[in-house]
Amino acid sequence: MVTAAPVKTKYEAVIGLETHCQLSTATKIFCSCSTEFGSEPNHNVCPICMGMPGVLPVLNETVLEYAVKAGTALNCKISDYSKFDRKQYFYPDLPKNYQVSQFDLPIAEHGWLEIELIDEDGNPNRKRIGITRLHMEEDAGKLVHGGSDRLSGSTHSLADYNRAGVPLAEIVSEPDIRTGQEAAEYAQEMRRILRYLGVCDGNMQEGSMRCDVNISVRPVGQAEFGTKVEIKNMNSFNAIGRAIDYEIERQIEVIESGGTIAQETRLWEEGSQRTISMRLKEGSSDYRYFPEPDLTPIEVPPEKLAQWKSELPELPAQKRHRYEADFGLSAYDVRNLTDDRAIAEFFEATLAAGAPAKQSANWIMGDITGYLKSEKLEIGAIALTPEALTELILLIENNTISSKIAKDLLPELLTQGGSPKALVEAKGLTQISDTSALDSLIDELLLAHPTELEQYRGGKTKLQGFFVGQLMKKTGGRADPKLANQLLLKKLAG
Repeated sequence: MVTAAPVKTKYEAVIGLETHCQLSTATKIFCSCSTEFGSEPNHNVCPICMGMPGVLPVLNETVLEYAVKAGTALNCKISDYSKFDRKQYFYPDLPKNYQVSQFDLPIAEHGWLEIELIDEDGNPNRKRIGITRLHMEEDAGKLVHGGSDRLSGSTHSLADYNRAGVPLAEIVSEPDIRTGQEAAEYAQEMRRILRYLGVCDGNMQEGSMRCDVNISVRPVGQAEFGTKVEIKNMNSFNAIGRAIDYEIERQIEVIESGGTIAQETRLWEEGSQRTISMRLKEGSSDYRYFPEPDLTPIEVPPEKLAQWKSELPELPAQKRHRYEADFGLSAYDVRNLTDDRAIAEFFEATLAAGAPAKQSANWIMGDITGYLKSEKLEIGAIALTPEALTELILLIENNTISSKIAKDLLPELLTQGGSPKALVEAKGLTQISDTSALDSLIDELLLAHPTELEQYRGGKTKLQGFFVGQLMKKTGGRADPKLANQLLLKKLAG
């Protein structure tokens, strides 16, 4: 008898992401208004971004530069010829009632990025996710809902157009993603790449990076896609994964119960951990695209394209591969070290100063990162330099100080800076590695604790830790741990 497969294994999800990334330019895409976040409502506006009659937009060249660099980093083909289009988009937060975007001739197409998931054994599983296109467009404004009119008692909405005209790169993936975990990792890797380039800060809380998910399910083995549902309103990578996992279950239940999946836009409701219907999904024909008559087509000069490509940094995936190959670090280590470009550069500067890779990684991922998180700082804000960290590590390596002393010194080095070696000498913290000196200290210790010594020799060997602690206390943590343990064990044995 063949047992029926569980419902979950009968279906697979087909997932694609549309990622809207706010480009980190000082001014908007078609005018000179500031893109500063948090300004007073309707302060960063002008006739151009407000869509007044008779105004003419002018493309911000830095927007084009950032779009080309992002497209190149995502392994896309940069178009020889692209153009802007008008997308009819009737929303109250879009003052022109159309959005200037790119339709059939985007700036970049046919790329990919690599995601990496770490399995239970700590091994990396890598997968390429295709990039369909990257195009430039302007953002809409923002509606603020709430409050009530004192006369009528009705609620109202206010429109803030500061964000209208802020430059966006919309990046559309191929439907190559199969799980919520893969989707969350895709979004995180996208943010890593854009941050490395310096073209987007990736701050999801401020709306600098927004992800919409397109998801359908189909029976395993079926080539045809199921009906696609779009999910909006996700402001974290965890929310992306949870929303997808919920939606997969919801769609499977609808199909299994004989229902039909509606092509619609749904919102992720964080409080109830579910998706809810928002509206029926528009098709591209609903937008009635046509070429933007006020902007000329775009042709990137070959010399400018070569210059922008030459300015790209080493990207996160390249660093991960190199760190594993050159330094023998684990997939977990390299993932943490390369997540932030500034931390990766601090690590590399530490190695260049002469520190061993594994010890450098441990200090940076451990105590230093812990301090950064607790103080909400970037690594560039600490007083400790890569050269000073190297000096500290080498003091441990050559047995001048113990790891405990180094950890005790670290807070001062992080806030005040300076030379670890000079600090050790000034505080008299040099490690005690003289055998005769340690022998004498251990003898005094055993004489001071006869009861514990008798219990140890009677079989309570766990008291070794007690004696080690007392010795470290007696020496202010300066005893060479390895030598002290050897001598202590010998004397405890009698």
